[in-house]
Parts: sequence; structure tokens; C-alpha cells
Amino acid sequence: MHAFKAALSAWLFLASLALAAEKNVVVVVADDLGLETEAYGNSWLEMPHLNALAKDATTMTHAFCTTASCSPSRSVLLSGMHNHANGMYGLAHGEHHFSSFDRLDTLPARLKKAGYRTASVGKVHVNPATVYPFEESIPGNSRNGVQMADNARKFIEASSDKPFFLWFGATDPHRGRGVGPEPFKPNRFGNEDEHPGVNERVYKPDEVVVPAYLPDTPTVRAELAEYAQSSSRFDQGVGRLIEVLKETGNWDNTLLIVLSDNGPAFHGAKTTLYDPGMRLPCIVRNPYQQSRPAKCEATISWVDIAPTILDFAGTSDGRPKMQGRSFLKAIAAEKPSGWDEVFGSHTFHEVTMYYPMRVVRGRQYKLIWNVAHELTYSSASDLYNGATWQEAIAKGPESKYGQRTLGQYLNRPEFELYDLIRDPNEANNLAGESEHAARLEELKAKLKAFQQRTGDPWVHKWQYQ
Repeated sequence: MHAFKAALSAWLFLASLALAAEKNVVVVVADDLGLETEAYGNSWLEMPHLNALAKDATTMTHAFCTTASCSPSRSVLLSGMHNHANGMYGLAHGEHHFSSFDRLDTLPARLKKAGYRTASVGKVHVNPATVYPFEESIPGNSRNGVQMADNARKFIEASSDKPFFLWFGATDPHRGRGVGPEPFKPNRFGNEDEHPGVNERVYKPDEVVVPAYLPDTPTVRAELAEYAQSSSRFDQGVGRLIEVLKETGNWDNTLLIVLSDNGPAFHGAKTTLYDPGMRLPCIVRNPYQQSRPAKCEATISWVDIAPTILDFAGTSDGRPKMQGRSFLKAIAAEKPSGWDEVFGSHTFHEVTMYYPMRVVRGRQYKLIWNVAHELTYSSASDLYNGATWQEAIAKGPESKYGQRTLGQYLNRPEFELYDLIRDPNEANNLAGESEHAARLEELKAKLKAFQQRTGDPWVHKWQYQ
């Protein structure tokens, strides 16, 4: 009997490898890209390759990161665990030095054990490497997606009976180092460098559409024009990567997911739990999905990405479950039931930027708990030094910044409750209104329960500081 079970187990393992051999996975991660694409109703920013992909894929209309900060968000994508549970509370690099727990069993580790070849190209930005063990690190300038795709070709086309998992991490459209000494000179968003093989799309400030969370000034428009150029460069990298997948014969057996780690690098988006920071592009091309193109309104978050990939790969192996769940079957329906709510958890960005927040976001109502609301809201250094923010603080705390005054943005109440249908720009806080008292208590209870089931160390803040 024991021999029979062993033989059966071996057969099932080999069968799973044979099945997986036709199921490659590529995850493309932009750095600080928002919803400025035609697939999400914004046509001013030219991203023809993402738009073409959306016409042969499923566009997730309600996709959210769980924390709008680079390393923490990427750790969630790769672990299927909220960052307060995986230990990556803030940025991985330099003096920030945040690191995930050694005990994690992450996506690259699980796929490797399931017989996948694994590689990363470009920006990964999580620690330690032993917990996120890509077998190969492909060289390439992460500001040049065209080069990254060309460099990844050898890995993609390698003659092998194993499927592959490729992490394609761009740095565009993150802010760059190109800031001059003049007041309010726009950041260059990486546009100051040469990018061989890329046809740069240069934008004029009057081409820009200013989102509601930002003030409409010449300075803001100048920075958004640079951001747009960097975003279009990212799009070209996606286009070249798709070409490589097609030319190597892998287009029709590869799950391709294109998303962003968090929202644009402006105050009001990145490092916040407002929708411009959390609500992000997510385009999923499952080659085995019959109905394409499609739109899916399932409310998903980045904690669901790793479980979805494991589901696609067929690697259910009994190891500890992740905190997300697979949406692979949900994307077959436009409005699947049971996908109406997500949670988020932000604590640090840089090590000096402590401002813990938790959020529950449903179809209509959203509650943000500013755990340390007595503190002044902190700024990421690249955002703080940018022309948009420097111009804003020069105008003083009573000046208007998007939907709030500058003072209101920096000094927040403990709870922020928004009706997203009547108030999509999150301008009218309902937390203090008696008619919403019951709803406030209901959402607070949901937040506390979320923290308890995901092992959030900050859950005790409900009782004491």
C-alpha cells in the first residue's frame, strides 16, 4: 500500500509538471503608474501597447494595491501576504533596510519547487534575496523596457521541458534624479538619460489632463508631462516584451499580468490610501480564457496575485496558504459575486516616514483609520523635493491642494469615511456625521477583524498607543 501511494504521488507530480509545461507566467510591474491609460478611460497619455493588450485580455476595473509604497507592495505581490504579515514594513534599500521574514514561502520559491525556471529582470526591490529566490537575474536598465525585453529573450526561448516565471520590473515612471536648482523646476522622471531603442514621446504641459487630487498649475502640468513621457517609455517595453513572447512561440501558453506597484509619485496618490494611490491598472491575459477582450469588476488586491498565479500553474501542494485568494475563475464573469471588498495596510515608506494606516474599501464606502493621527502626515523624500510639492508648501497651509487644503492633507483625523459613489474624489469625510455612525462602527469592526486574522501587530492600537 505504501509503495502504491508513493508511485501515485510520483505520477501526480510528473503529471503536474507536464501540465505546467504549457503554462508560463510573466508579471510586468510598473513603478508608480496610475490609471492614465485608454483601457481605464483616459486617452491623453499614449500607451498603444497596453491599449492593444487590453483588447486581447481582461481589464480588471477594480484592482488595488494593499499599500502604496514600492517595496512593501512588491512584497505583497510576491508573497500573497499583507506587508504587516510578511515583515516588509517599508523600503528595502539603503538606510531603510526593511526585510521580509525568513519563514516566508514566496511565489518564486513555490514555482521553482513546482518545476518552473524563474528569473527577474529590472527592479525587484525586496529583501532578502534568499526569501525571494529567482534563479537568474537578467541584466538590463530598468528605465529601458525595450532593452529589458531583448535581454530576457534568451531566458524565454531557452530549450527546456520546464515552464518559466519571469518578473519584469520597470523603474518607469518613478521620479528620477534630474532636478535643477531653480525653484519649481520639474523632476525629469528618468527622461534625462539616453534610452537606446526607445522612441521617446515628449509631452507638452498643455496636453496634460490634471487629475482631481492635484492642483492645476503650470508647475504641476510640467511635472505631469515628464511623468507621461516616462509612462509612454514603459509602454514601449511592454510592447517589445509581447513581441518577444510571440516570436519565441510562447504567446499562446503564457499568463501575462501587467500592473503597477502603487499610484503616481505625487502627494495625494503614492504613500496614501486614497484611491489615486491604491486603485491601479491590472490587465490579465490568460491564453486559455475563451472570452477576450473582457472587463471584470471583481474587487481584487495585490494579495490575490500570487494565489492566482499558483492556481494557473496548478501548484496546489498543501503548503501554508497565502492571505489572498485566486481570482482566475472570477475573471470569466463581468460582475462575479463575492468580490466586493479589499483591505489595505500601510505603515512606513522610508524609515523616517512612519504613518500607519489601515483601510477597508467596498463598492460604496471606504474607511481609513489613521492609527497615529496625532502625527503630521509625513512625506517621501522624492515627493517632498519635487516641484509640485515645493510650490504647494510655498503657498501655505490654507492653499488648496486638490480636494483639500494643504493643512487638511498634512493633519488628518483618526477616521476618514467616504461615500465613493457620491464623492469619488474623497473630499467629504462622513466619519463625524451621526447618520453614518452605525456604518462607521461596522467598518471599524471589519478593520479590526481583518487585522486579527492577518496577524497585524498594530491591532493593539485599538486599545492603547
